[in-house]
Amino acid sequence: MTPSSSSEPRPYFVLVTGFGPFSRYAVNPSWLAVQPLHNAIIHVEVPADSVTHDDPQNPPSPILLSDQTTTLREIRITTINVPVTYEDVLSIAPGLHARPPILPPVEAAFPPPPNGYDLVLHVGVAGRGPLRIERVSHKFGYNMKDANGCHAPVVRVAREEVIRGPSEPSPEERMERARLGYTIEGPIDGAEPPKRGFGKGYESFPEEIYTDVDVEKLVNHLKTSGVEEVYSSLDAGHYLCDFIYYCSLAESRRSVAKTDKPTTKVLFIHCPPVDQPLTTEEVTEAVKKSIIWLCTSPTS
Repeated sequence: MTPSSSSEPRPYFVLVTGFGPFSRYAVNPSWLAVQPLHNAIIHVEVPADSVTHDDPQNPPSPILLSDQTTTLREIRITTINVPVTYEDVLSIAPGLHARPPILPPVEAAFPPPPNGYDLVLHVGVAGRGPLRIERVSHKFGYNMKDANGCHAPVVRVAREEVIRGPSEPSPEERMERARLGYTIEGPIDGAEPPKRGFGKGYESFPEEIYTDVDVEKLVNHLKTSGVEEVYSSLDAGHYLCDFIYYCSLAESRRSVAKTDKPTTKVLFIHCPPVDQPLTTEEVTEAVKKSIIWLCTSPTS
């Protein structure tokens, strides 16, 4: 007799985002890497005493493996493609953390879980080199135009900030500008360029939001599992990748403040262009390994 859904361990629900076309990419390398995971189900072994069920008031005995210490649990993955525009990120990202989540139109095998995703993993393309797992996102400093040629929203600043002037771009931001061929408009009539980023609705959030994920442990795990081209990063580039990361982390915290549900883990991974040096298949495998570790590791 087939057991009912209430007798099975609750699946992990994972949402993975990639980006759409921009600059010289007719198909974004991040989307090439994550799209094969859409509607995928991964079966993982977890300790039997860590399993939760769909009916917490009446949990049945878990389905144990032969050693009687572990049980099988599913990871159900949905992927979505996010346009490379500030407007679309601000429209889409908050809904990903709603209860239940609100997704853009997508043919998903699994409906969004009522209590939110266990993990929201964002993937975007950077320059040539290893995978970069980002530890921190930024509220301001978005001076580059998006794929539609539009700027990030202007943020009102206090007078003392105007006097102090804008901060210098970070090395990663300089690399991002050079890679995309973008330049920043200089001062007009002696006035500094406006401050851009997150304003109305995000006033209570800090200028930097760090992920709760232990990135160094994830990097070590990936290296020991055969993914050698990977390192942790403290600069997501102040472009759309950084922008969606900050928005997602902020909205995750906002949703927790409104409910008593657990926090959704949020993480961003930068991948290189195809074959620079990693193939699309290698990036997909690294993303898959990251998902499994993030869902099952008690220290993630």
